[in-house]
Amino acid sequence: MNPLQRLQLPQVESDLGRLETLLADSVTVGDEYLDSVTTHLIYAGGKRLRPLLAVASATGGRRAATQSDLLGGVALELMHLASLYHDDVMDEADVRRNVDSVNARYGNLIAIVAGDYLMARSAGIAADLGTDVASLLATTLAWLTRGQVAEVRTAYAVTRTLENYYEAIEGKTASLMAASCRVGALTAKRSVEETEALTNFGRSFGMVYQLRDDVLDCIAVDGQLGKPAGQDLAEGVYNIPTLVSIANSTVGAELRELLGRPLDDVQRERARQLVVAGGGIDETLSVAREHVSFAHEALGVLGDDDLTRGFSSLVSSLLDDMPAY
Repeated sequence: MNPLQRLQLPQVESDLGRLETLLADSVTVGDEYLDSVTTHLIYAGGKRLRPLLAVASATGGRRAATQSDLLGGVALELMHLASLYHDDVMDEADVRRNVDSVNARYGNLIAIVAGDYLMARSAGIAADLGTDVASLLATTLAWLTRGQVAEVRTAYAVTRTLENYYEAIEGKTASLMAASCRVGALTAKRSVEETEALTNFGRSFGMVYQLRDDVLDCIAVDGQLGKPAGQDLAEGVYNIPTLVSIANSTVGAELRELLGRPLDDVQRERARQLVVAGGGIDETLSVAREHVSFAHEALGVLGDDDLTRGFSSLVSSLLDDMPAY
């Protein structure tokens, strides 16, 4: 999925080009070592999906983004990057965005401190944008933390509930997408009605995005995710496809027997096959389609045809490119 192509708002693409310079400059202090650490994943690239949501929500693609619009996107991307630095330490990841992860290159301690620095810079930029934005990002950080705790405390737990799963993805993914759209609405001083509509769209978009990622973890092909299919299963992160299939009367018992511990490659592949056979993929896609509908419904109150069309295309595209299984 290329978000900019699906959005079809050329002005937003131009604005994101301007944002790249601001993003690197926002964490550069003139210390060669520190700068290399804090810009490591920035220069590795990425979709810049959260800044895209922020800038598009602010401008609708009808005008060039202001400095405040761009800085709103920068604040969200820095919060996201900080979470990646910390996640990679917790997951003992070696690669991120096709380069060495920060912890693999610089060590866990540096990665943790650098993640804290990125979070501090995000908070500083948010404070400069006003109390509404600062309060929103503080609340979002709390949601991110809650989501991470919800996931970590159920690692390798075959008794994990769907309620715990939704708590985790609403915190880790949907809250940041919702905040991205809301920040854009705030920097653009949109109406209360439009601000709430865009926030609701962002939340639904984030839910679809994570549900899609959880499905792809089980069925992705040709390196689509940059990791082997079933990697979450191997690492004890049991998402909705797995939880549904554990309850399946045909494959559930065998799947439950496999899980609850780290898996080798053979075990991981067998567990992945059982998840697919147990109906977990179909159920997850059904839930994702519901959230696509919620996203379209939220956009219905926007008086901005170009943005409505672009965001509608963007959220629909999340499920359009799913591989067969």
